[in-house]
Amino acid sequence: MNLPNRLTIFRIVLIPVIILVYLFPYANFGIEMQSYQIQNVSLSVVNLIALAIYVIAAITDALDGHIARSRNMITTFGKFADPIADKLLTTTMFLLFVSKGIIPVVPVIIMVARDTVVDGCRMVASVNGKVVAAGMMGKLKTVLQMITVALVLLNNLPFELWHLPVGEIMLWFSAFVSLASGIQYFNQMKGDIMESK
Repeated sequence: MNLPNRLTIFRIVLIPVIILVYLFPYANFGIEMQSYQIQNVSLSVVNLIALAIYVIAAITDALDGHIARSRNMITTFGKFADPIADKLLTTTMFLLFVSKGIIPVVPVIIMVARDTVVDGCRMVASVNGKVVAAGMMGKLKTVLQMITVALVLLNNLPFELWHLPVGEIMLWFSAFVSLASGIQYFNQMKGDIMESK
Protein backbone atom coordinates (compact mmCIF):
# COMPACT_ATOMS: atom_id res chain seq x y z
CA MET A 1 0.00 0.00 0.00
CA ASN A 2 1.47 3.36 -1.01
CA LEU A 3 1.83 6.49 1.17
CA PRO A 4 -1.26 8.39 -0.10
CA ASN A 5 -3.48 5.39 0.64
CA ARG A 6 -1.95 5.04 4.12
CA LEU A 7 -2.73 8.70 4.78
CA THR A 8 -6.33 8.11 3.68
CA ILE A 9 -6.66 5.16 6.06
CA PHE A 10 -5.06 7.23 8.85
CA ARG A 11 -7.72 9.90 8.26
CA ILE A 12 -10.45 7.27 8.69
CA VAL A 13 -8.80 6.00 11.91
CA LEU A 14 -8.89 9.53 13.35
CA ILE A 15 -12.70 9.64 13.10
CA PRO A 16 -13.46 7.44 16.15
CA VAL A 17 -10.77 9.36 18.05
CA ILE A 18 -12.63 12.64 17.42
CA ILE A 19 -15.94 11.02 18.41
CA LEU A 20 -14.41 9.81 21.67
CA VAL A 21 -12.90 13.21 22.47
CA TYR A 22 -16.10 15.08 21.63
CA LEU A 23 -18.64 12.80 23.32
CA PHE A 24 -16.65 11.40 26.25
CA PRO A 25 -18.56 11.91 29.54
CA TYR A 26 -15.72 13.73 31.30
CA ALA A 27 -17.87 14.81 34.26
CA ASN A 28 -18.83 11.19 35.02
CA PHE A 29 -15.16 10.44 35.58
CA GLY A 30 -14.50 13.55 37.64
CA ILE A 31 -12.62 15.25 34.82
CA GLU A 32 -13.22 18.98 34.56
CA MET A 33 -12.55 20.31 31.06
CA GLN A 34 -11.60 23.97 31.08
CA SER A 35 -13.25 26.62 28.94
CA TYR A 36 -11.76 29.90 27.79
CA GLN A 37 -13.79 33.09 27.64
CA ILE A 38 -13.01 35.40 24.72
CA GLN A 39 -15.21 38.44 25.27
CA ASN A 40 -18.75 37.07 24.80
CA VAL A 41 -17.65 33.67 23.43
CA SER A 42 -16.89 30.56 25.49
CA LEU A 43 -14.46 28.08 23.94
CA SER A 44 -14.10 24.60 25.42
CA VAL A 45 -10.80 22.70 25.57
CA VAL A 46 -12.72 19.70 24.21
CA ASN A 47 -13.55 21.70 21.08
CA LEU A 48 -9.92 22.77 20.72
CA ILE A 49 -8.67 19.19 21.00
CA ALA A 50 -11.30 18.00 18.50
CA LEU A 51 -10.28 20.86 16.20
CA ALA A 52 -6.59 19.90 16.43
CA ILE A 53 -7.38 16.31 15.45
CA TYR A 54 -9.69 17.51 12.70
CA VAL A 55 -6.98 19.82 11.28
CA ILE A 56 -4.53 16.89 11.24
CA ALA A 57 -7.12 14.85 9.32
CA ALA A 58 -7.70 17.73 6.89
CA ILE A 59 -3.94 18.07 6.31
CA THR A 60 -3.73 14.37 5.42
CA ASP A 61 -6.51 14.99 2.88
CA ALA A 62 -4.44 17.69 1.17
CA LEU A 63 -1.23 15.65 1.44
CA ASP A 64 -2.49 12.35 0.05
CA GLY A 65 -3.87 14.01 -3.08
CA HIS A 66 -0.73 16.09 -3.65
CA ILE A 67 1.61 13.12 -3.17
CA ALA A 68 -0.50 10.84 -5.37
CA ARG A 69 -0.53 13.34 -8.23
CA SER A 70 3.07 14.58 -7.98
CA ARG A 71 4.57 11.09 -7.67
CA ASN A 72 2.14 9.41 -10.07
CA MET A 73 0.81 7.19 -7.28
CA ILE A 74 -2.89 7.49 -8.15
CA THR A 75 -4.64 4.16 -7.58
CA THR A 76 -8.17 2.84 -7.97
CA PHE A 77 -8.27 2.36 -4.19
CA GLY A 78 -7.29 6.00 -3.70
CA LYS A 79 -9.99 7.26 -6.08
CA PHE A 80 -12.50 5.14 -4.17
CA ALA A 81 -11.35 5.58 -0.57
CA ASP A 82 -10.31 9.25 -0.53
CA PRO A 83 -13.79 10.74 -1.10
CA ILE A 84 -15.28 8.19 1.31
CA ALA A 85 -12.80 9.22 4.01
CA ASP A 86 -13.73 12.88 3.44
CA LYS A 87 -17.45 12.11 3.67
CA LEU A 88 -17.04 10.00 6.80
CA LEU A 89 -15.03 12.73 8.49
CA THR A 90 -17.26 15.70 7.66
CA THR A 91 -20.57 13.83 8.04
CA THR A 92 -19.49 12.50 11.44
CA MET A 93 -18.68 16.02 12.62
CA PHE A 94 -21.99 17.43 11.37
CA LEU A 95 -23.91 14.59 13.05
CA LEU A 96 -22.05 15.27 16.30
CA PHE A 97 -23.05 18.94 16.08
CA VAL A 98 -26.69 18.04 15.34
CA SER A 99 -26.71 15.63 18.30
CA LYS A 100 -25.64 18.51 20.55
CA GLY A 101 -28.22 20.87 19.02
CA ILE A 102 -25.50 23.22 17.77
CA ILE A 103 -26.54 23.29 14.09
CA PRO A 104 -29.88 22.70 12.30
CA VAL A 105 -30.51 19.27 10.84
CA VAL A 106 -31.85 20.32 7.40
CA PRO A 107 -28.52 21.26 5.75
CA VAL A 108 -27.01 18.05 7.12
CA ILE A 109 -29.86 16.02 5.60
CA ILE A 110 -29.20 17.73 2.25
CA MET A 111 -25.50 16.86 2.40
CA VAL A 112 -26.08 13.26 3.50
CA ALA A 113 -28.74 12.78 0.79
CA ARG A 114 -26.33 14.16 -1.81
CA ASP A 115 -23.60 11.78 -0.69
CA THR A 116 -26.03 8.85 -0.86
CA VAL A 117 -26.99 9.73 -4.46
CA VAL A 118 -23.35 10.19 -5.49
CA ASP A 119 -22.38 6.88 -3.89
CA GLY A 120 -25.21 5.23 -5.83
CA CYS A 121 -23.89 6.79 -9.04
CA ARG A 122 -20.40 5.51 -8.22
CA MET A 123 -21.77 1.99 -7.65
CA VAL A 124 -23.50 2.03 -11.04
CA ALA A 125 -20.29 3.32 -12.61
CA SER A 126 -18.22 0.57 -11.02
CA VAL A 127 -20.61 -2.07 -12.36
CA ASN A 128 -19.94 -0.63 -15.82
CA GLY A 129 -16.20 -0.72 -15.22
CA LYS A 130 -15.79 3.00 -14.52
CA VAL A 131 -14.17 4.75 -11.58
CA VAL A 132 -15.57 8.24 -10.99
CA ALA A 133 -12.99 10.47 -9.31
CA ALA A 134 -13.97 13.55 -7.33
CA GLY A 135 -14.69 16.56 -9.57
CA MET A 136 -13.95 20.23 -8.85
CA MET A 137 -17.42 20.90 -7.40
CA GLY A 138 -17.06 17.90 -5.13
CA LYS A 139 -13.65 19.12 -3.97
CA LEU A 140 -15.04 22.62 -3.35
CA LYS A 141 -17.86 21.07 -1.32
CA THR A 142 -15.31 19.24 0.83
CA VAL A 143 -13.23 22.40 1.42
CA LEU A 144 -16.34 24.40 2.39
CA GLN A 145 -17.48 21.66 4.77
CA MET A 146 -14.06 21.52 6.41
CA ILE A 147 -14.05 25.29 6.95
CA THR A 148 -17.58 25.09 8.36
CA VAL A 149 -16.61 22.34 10.81
CA ALA A 150 -13.65 24.41 12.01
CA LEU A 151 -15.88 27.47 12.52
CA VAL A 152 -18.45 25.46 14.48
CA LEU A 153 -15.73 23.99 16.72
CA LEU A 154 -14.44 27.53 17.30
CA ASN A 155 -17.97 28.74 18.14
CA ASN A 156 -17.81 30.99 15.07
CA LEU A 157 -14.68 32.79 16.24
CA PRO A 158 -13.46 35.33 15.36
CA PHE A 159 -16.67 36.39 13.58
CA GLU A 160 -18.82 35.89 16.67
CA LEU A 161 -17.01 38.83 18.29
CA TRP A 162 -18.74 41.09 15.74
CA HIS A 163 -22.00 39.06 15.82
CA LEU A 164 -21.53 37.90 12.21
CA PRO A 165 -23.14 34.47 11.59
CA VAL A 166 -20.39 33.33 9.20
CA GLY A 167 -20.45 29.75 10.51
CA GLU A 168 -24.19 29.42 9.85
CA ILE A 169 -23.85 31.03 6.41
CA MET A 170 -21.00 28.64 5.55
CA LEU A 171 -23.11 25.68 6.67
CA TRP A 172 -25.96 26.57 4.31
CA PHE A 173 -23.55 27.47 1.50
CA SER A 174 -21.88 24.07 1.96
CA ALA A 175 -25.29 22.42 1.66
CA PHE A 176 -26.03 24.39 -1.54
CA VAL A 177 -22.68 23.50 -3.17
CA SER A 178 -23.13 19.91 -2.01
CA LEU A 179 -26.52 19.74 -3.72
CA ALA A 180 -25.17 21.36 -6.89
CA SER A 181 -22.24 18.94 -7.07
CA GLY A 182 -24.63 16.02 -6.53
CA ILE A 183 -26.71 17.16 -9.51
CA GLN A 184 -23.49 17.48 -11.53
CA TYR A 185 -22.47 13.90 -10.66
CA PHE A 186 -25.94 12.63 -11.52
CA ASN A 187 -25.91 14.36 -14.91
CA GLN A 188 -22.43 13.00 -15.56
CA MET A 189 -23.61 9.43 -14.86
CA LYS A 190 -27.15 9.80 -16.22
CA GLY A 191 -26.41 7.67 -19.29
CA ASP A 192 -25.34 4.74 -17.11
CA ILE A 193 -28.11 5.21 -14.53
CA MET A 194 -30.94 5.50 -17.06
CA GLU A 195 -29.68 2.63 -19.18
CA SER A 196 -32.71 0.50 -20.03
CA LYS A 197 -31.01 -2.71 -21.14
